[in-house]
Amino acid sequence: MATLTTIAFDADDTLWHNEQFFRMTQERFTELLADHAERAHLEDRLLAAERRNLGHYGFGIKGFVLSMIETAIEVTDERVPAAVIRQIIEAGQEMLGHPIELLPHARETVESVAGDYTILLVTKGDLLDQERKLAQSGLGDLFDGVEIVSDKTPEVYARLFERHGQGAERAMMVGNSMKSDVVPAIEAGGWGVYVPHGLVWALEHAEAPEGHPRFHEIESLAGLPEILARLA
Repeated sequence: MATLTTIAFDADDTLWHNEQFFRMTQERFTELLADHAERAHLEDRLLAAERRNLGHYGFGIKGFVLSMIETAIEVTDERVPAAVIRQIIEAGQEMLGHPIELLPHARETVESVAGDYTILLVTKGDLLDQERKLAQSGLGDLFDGVEIVSDKTPEVYARLFERHGQGAERAMMVGNSMKSDVVPAIEAGGWGVYVPHGLVWALEHAEAPEGHPRFHEIESLAGLPEILARLA
């Protein structure tokens, strides 16, 4: 087995909190539209809009806000008050300005492995928002490379691990999304380390590749050095 030389970290809900702000904003959205549709129906329609719009807007807050507006128009038969649209937009702006809160063990884990491996940040979403969060996190100087991509696929991982390292077979992806961080990295030929966060967007669910020799799961980032020691 090839020696591991490159470690890539996901950003949102791996290094810092993110999904909780989407949940809070969605709760506000259902309250705004409570007179027009039941909560479960609104949530289903919003999720359908998000799934439908991924190809148009990609991942991130802006696409989420546009999906909320689209859903509000649909469930009110195009009678949604302008004041509600304004509040949805304001909720999105608040999300874009929310301060960054690092998850436990994020800084010390990245620092602990930075001296021995090429360290990458691989994230998807709005370019400006991801750049803002990285700048506020204080972790930027620890990474040898930063990749903000439109989606995370085996082909994307293969290209970036070739560009920044010595290929996927010598690379590891660490993240909280089985669908985006773990499975495609393994399919590209690398290692995938799953770090459960607790809050996972419905469109990020996927089956774990149980039994695969390059799949690992840890309770928190604090467990990563032990895995690396075993692979050394």
